[in-house]
Amino acid sequence: MTTPTRPDLTRSGAEASPVSVAVDVAAPVEHVFDVFTRRTSTWWDAAHHLLDGTVDMDVELRPGGSITEVDAAGNRCTIGRVLVVERPARFAFTWDVSPRWEVETDPARCSEVHVAFTALDDGRTRVVLEHRHLQRHGGGWEGMRDAVGGADGWAVDVRRLAEVAGA
Repeated sequence: MTTPTRPDLTRSGAEASPVSVAVDVAAPVEHVFDVFTRRTSTWWDAAHHLLDGTVDMDVELRPGGSITEVDAAGNRCTIGRVLVVERPARFAFTWDVSPRWEVETDPARCSEVHVAFTALDDGRTRVVLEHRHLQRHGGGWEGMRDAVGGADGWAVDVRRLAEVAGA
């Protein structure tokens, strides 16, 4: 079950509330973390790529590492930088995508995606993904918030993560 929340501004100029999506996965926390970080292309929705014909995603699992889409011809498009790797509990990265759905090269105009993995008593894992600081993208950030927070946004990806990791 995924539960998206719609962010809002608490007052003029204030930081936007994060987009938050949660899902319980029928698999141990270490496995779910590995599927999220090492088998990203298996759960990331094909409609959510910047690079046409993306066939793989490369995640360098170290702070400062890149998250890169790769197409069949070997062309690469970096869409984020790894901020936190705390296996198996936390993973965070920048979202280097502009409101025009192009690569954002200015780090000050990038939001962040934080993912928490919590082991549950019955061998399942709760995954909570929060897309934070969306207002950093500047003009048009509300459209990005609506897209990643909508039914076709992160909710699709975490639902697919649950299917892939729980299989």
